[in-house]
Amino acid sequence: MSQPRQSRALVIVNTNFCSSDGDVVFRTRGGAKREAEKLSNILSRLNYKVKLMHNKTAKEIEDLYQQECCCEHGEYFVSIISSHGKEGIIFGCDSEPVMLTRIFQILSSEKCPVLTKIPKIFFIQACRGEEFDQGVVVECDSGEPEPEREPDCFSDYLSIPPQTAVMFACSPGYVAFLNISGSMFLQALLKVLEGEERHLALNCLMTRINWEVAFCCQARGTYEGCKEMPCFVTNLLQEVFPFSA
Repeated sequence: MSQPRQSRALVIVNTNFCSSDGDVVFRTRGGAKREAEKLSNILSRLNYKVKLMHNKTAKEIEDLYQQECCCEHGEYFVSIISSHGKEGIIFGCDSEPVMLTRIFQILSSEKCPVLTKIPKIFFIQACRGEEFDQGVVVECDSGEPEPEREPDCFSDYLSIPPQTAVMFACSPGYVAFLNISGSMFLQALLKVLEGEERHLALNCLMTRINWEVAFCCQARGTYEGCKEMPCFVTNLLQEVFPFSA
């Protein structure tokens, strides 16, 4: 009996950034490389065929997703991106932007028929703005009502292809934290994948990551006390269990 094809995972981590004339544009992302290697190792143990790529330019990042359109895939496609960014954009190591909509377009049904029915799952560790999340006080009972604010929402230009889930390290407009030990978001993902929570349905697993970051993580040093709130968007039509190997 033939073995089923392995699911595939593409992990892209950018740590060093220079412009075309060699100037350093963004700070070095200490801790990101080791974190990505740990995630790659655990995905391999969960029966994924992992491609781990370091310091790729904007053009090379697009090319990597183009290459996935020519590969044989198993039940799932997982991609982890760790880089500098802003809303709707991640940066290549050449400090050039890559629109997330461009990545999603490459993997759309029209451009990539091989992935049409396969759930596509993204975890994106990158800033989405320059605001710092000061957190909120959680009350058990009712208190004074909060003033009305504009609701958070995903950018209206951020459309995802069918059968896709995208989880962001932070809410729109906010920074995502990273230090030499790693990021709040991907460390929480690692913890979940190493524990029994990996057997949960994807939406429950992502909600667990939200809880882990919101209640167990906060910044130290210069940004002492600042928080982070991951969020996700999905148009999957059924429950999926991508890490229950």
